[in-house]
Amino acid sequence: MISGSNQEKTGGRPSAHAALDVVPTPPPSRRFSDVQPWDETTRPTSPPPDPGATYPEQGRQFARHLIEIHDHLRQELAQVRDLVAQVLDGSLDVGAARSAINVMTMRQNKWALGVYCQNYCRILTTHHTLEDRALFPRLRRADDRLGPVLDRLADEHEVIAEVLDSVDAALVAMVSSPDDGGHELRRAVDLLTDTLLSHLSYEERELIEPLSRLAPEAGLV
Repeated sequence: MISGSNQEKTGGRPSAHAALDVVPTPPPSRRFSDVQPWDETTRPTSPPPDPGATYPEQGRQFARHLIEIHDHLRQELAQVRDLVAQVLDGSLDVGAARSAINVMTMRQNKWALGVYCQNYCRILTTHHTLEDRALFPRLRRADDRLGPVLDRLADEHEVIAEVLDSVDAALVAMVSSPDDGGHELRRAVDLLTDTLLSHLSYEERELIEPLSRLAPEAGLV
């Protein structure tokens, strides 16, 4: 869990984003879980851009690409939620999974769902590892004022990794004890939904401007 109260409260800079013609995804309007693994009001914010800052097209393209990657993660998360709901319903009804699972080459059993969810968890973990080991250090060297935001994003990656572990654990429980595991699986996926969507939105809001400005200088493009 992330705690603390000595950071600035969250706040975006819509004017800077508008000037870049790159729009960060707003935070989710709906919450699925009653668990909050971090206090969003303690999230640091990136420094305001200098009045004379310039944004090369390569940098803006890199910022747009970050949003595209995040959108893919969001779409995959929606698929995970849908598959979990279908399998849970199927286990109660003892029926075939609905057509959406067949389209996605999923089979009508919990092991197949487990493989799909594990693959998604692996992709998400790889994305965050690349950010922590390559993207964030280069941004920090290009503008050390970004340190607090980058540290917070890395800390949130650790929390999300713990949430992913809880999804894996719930899947194992669901397979071995379907009568007991369904509730925990739903709770775990709800928590993953809230933490991931909140994190992706925060990351876009704080990094769109510095990425657009610094990506070429930082050797990211």
